[in-house]
Amino acid sequence: MSEADGVSNNPQIASAAGRSAAPAPAQPWQPAFNPWLIGVVVAMAAFMEVLDTSIANVALPYMAGSLGASNDESTWVLTSYLVSNAIVLPISGWFASVLGRKRFFMSCLVIFTISSLLCGFAPTLGTIILFRVMQGAGGGGLQPMAQAILADVFPPQKRGLAFALYGITTIIAPTIGPTLGGWITDNYTWRWIFFINLPVGIVALLLIYRLVEDPPWAKRSPGGGIKIDYIGVSLLALGVGALQIMLDKGQEDDWFGSHFILTLAIIAAAGLISLVVWEWFYDKPIVDVRMFKNLNFLSANAMMFILGIMLFSSLVMMPLYLQSLMGYTAESAGMVLSGGGALLLFLMPVTGALISKVQARHLIAFGWLTLALAMYYSTQHLDFEISFGFASLLRVVQVFGLGFLFVPINLVSYVGMPTEKSNSVAGLVNFMRNIGSSIGTSMVTTLLARRAQVHQVYLAAHATAGRPALTLAAKGLAFRLAEAGVQASRATSMAYARLYQELIGQSTLLAYIDTYWVLAVGAGIMFVFSFALRKNDPGAGGARAME
Repeated sequence: MSEADGVSNNPQIASAAGRSAAPAPAQPWQPAFNPWLIGVVVAMAAFMEVLDTSIANVALPYMAGSLGASNDESTWVLTSYLVSNAIVLPISGWFASVLGRKRFFMSCLVIFTISSLLCGFAPTLGTIILFRVMQGAGGGGLQPMAQAILADVFPPQKRGLAFALYGITTIIAPTIGPTLGGWITDNYTWRWIFFINLPVGIVALLLIYRLVEDPPWAKRSPGGGIKIDYIGVSLLALGVGALQIMLDKGQEDDWFGSHFILTLAIIAAAGLISLVVWEWFYDKPIVDVRMFKNLNFLSANAMMFILGIMLFSSLVMMPLYLQSLMGYTAESAGMVLSGGGALLLFLMPVTGALISKVQARHLIAFGWLTLALAMYYSTQHLDFEISFGFASLLRVVQVFGLGFLFVPINLVSYVGMPTEKSNSVAGLVNFMRNIGSSIGTSMVTTLLARRAQVHQVYLAAHATAGRPALTLAAKGLAFRLAEAGVQASRATSMAYARLYQELIGQSTLLAYIDTYWVLAVGAGIMFVFSFALRKNDPGAGGARAME
């Protein structure tokens, strides 16, 4: 009998030989370079893109004067960017699957950088709007791809820290954008707010080419050609484009009192509803809406949408209040926001570390609760007597809760989702946050205008000429004006004019308090819904889910 026959006839020996010959279990994919180095590079690209959503705001009057356009026309510089950006965000996952994630990311960065250069040289309003559309389209892929890359290059247990790095870019950039844009415009020219993207874009492009690689599940789809969902793309562009323009122009055109805004609302509703129905049944959708069958993913996106509203509502309100009612300059108002930005720089990594020890939904609940209390605190302490220091403290209080929301909500959105869906997850989550940001900005401006009108009518009804208190106040103010050298015939009319100006200021202040009440109630509702999220395994960084 041969040796081979002996082995085959001995079950123990054959079993041992089979075990030794079995292939070793596949090792999980790991990047060739340090994940933190890759994270800093992709976060730098995302930071540059998010910065451009707000840096041009304060420069609009200068652009209008330089390009021979009106202030109303110049606002299309912002709207055009937001529209194209919002259209690309939800389909970035499809682009990544067709081109490969690294190739798509680099293509977006090239488009963004070149269009920034073209914006800086634009000779007319029409050309800068065209180049801003290009810039927004290129930028639309940078945020979700940066988040997807971070989710893949870091192991699940460190994903919280990775999202903290991404969160710093996403939340800090809009905060410093207006201040930086104002400083550049005042000291140089508005064209430099676009030129500064060039060195950052070129350096980021070279580093991404060298450091970033696609994991197996993020490579280009093999074979079969490219099947483009033309109907889905058309419905997306129609619905999202109409929605963004409606949100941007709504308050300016009196919302549904305008036929233009009403038409946009109908187009947006019809386009987006048709998009969901079409993509749900289409075999190769450009937006994978079937992911929303996962209730946890749906809940996480809803919370990211509300977070976008809260973030930009509070971001818009504080500087607007300081500039319109307190007489602050744009730079001083920006300095008030800087304290909150510094706090977020500290809180984001702390939250990222806590993710590995505490369930994400508990952190989310804590964030919503503290945000609700902060907004309530603002309603009790907002007045015309607040100092620069107290305004800065108030902003710190307002952003404290935000530091416990962004990272955990992003993490929860990946719970129960397949690894190969990471690009689509990132695209939809960022899309929901951006739409929430647009709605939050529109909501704040509308609430402030409408509630100020309501309070003005109420206060004016109690400030009639027959009121003794008003008459005494007007006489006292007229007497002081006369003592200051104003002619007696003008002193009384000036006194009543100043009292009316005070009435307008008080009604506007009350409108701000009402708006903070709305934000407090909204955050309180989200606190309750936080406990409906699925539990995650903190040790696994949200990679596994438990019922």
